Amino acid sequence: MIDAVGVVKSFGPRTILRGVDLRVETGETLVIIGGSGCGKSTFLKCVIGLPHPDSGTIVVDGIDVAKLKTEAEIADYRRRFGYLFQEGALFDSMTVWENITFGLRYLTDIEPGKYRKIASDCLALVGLKDVEDFKPAELSGGMKKRVALARAIAAQPSYILYDEPTTGLDPIMTDVISDLILDLQKQLKVTAIAVTHDMRSAYKVASRIAMLHEGKVLEVAHPDIIKISTNPYVRQFVDGKSEGPIKMKLKDFEADDASNHVVKKS
Repeated sequence: MIDAVGVVKSFGPRTILRGVDLRVETGETLVIIGGSGCGKSTFLKCVIGLPHPDSGTIVVDGIDVAKLKTEAEIADYRRRFGYLFQEGALFDSMTVWENITFGLRYLTDIEPGKYRKIASDCLALVGLKDVEDFKPAELSGGMKKRVALARAIAAQPSYILYDEPTTGLDPIMTDVISDLILDLQKQLKVTAIAVTHDMRSAYKVASRIAMLHEGKVLEVAHPDIIKISTNPYVRQFVDGKSEGPIKMKLKDFEADDASNHVVKKS
């Protein structure tokens, strides 16, 4: 279980998270929606302790993330998580199976001789085979996303964090990835948080949906309730309309860039 209470996070003069309260129950998939710059990706990074919140608490399995100090404590904590990055973040110089098993040497005591078999098993779970020796440049966008997903599950995490899992994919492949998220939740019994702008995917995979706006949670509910929400901010976002209380400005995108820059430097 993940329990976030009053989470605040700033990067320089910009406050991204302004008191986020979210509870993720064991076994569910919580989807976080919201406009660019509202703090979705920043929240995911705070959950894995990169970086720590400025104030508030994030407690996972009874562990307060902000109280982790040593490298050993942080490494042990992060073993609980698989992370699917927005762009896949595959290493161009490595083969598919090397990408999938990259984290095993740091996160597990599994013998290296078993790595390739683990990679093949994970690829099978995401619907790929016979691509172990390919390089990322030889794969389509959808295949890269599935390889990245195979890497996220290779260490058998208890939690999976999906950061824009369908970005850049065509509608059919988007649906394929959504089905994979559902299948993995059923087969692996993982708890998941997914950040997305794609409402079709959100409705399909979510146990509950949380709407984040300007660093605060506006509403958390079952997808069927979100579909008929009367909150004007939620209504505008899920309907995809330019007219409404949400006014997108250049600074919103700058906020996202600032948070990503700081995290990368750390």
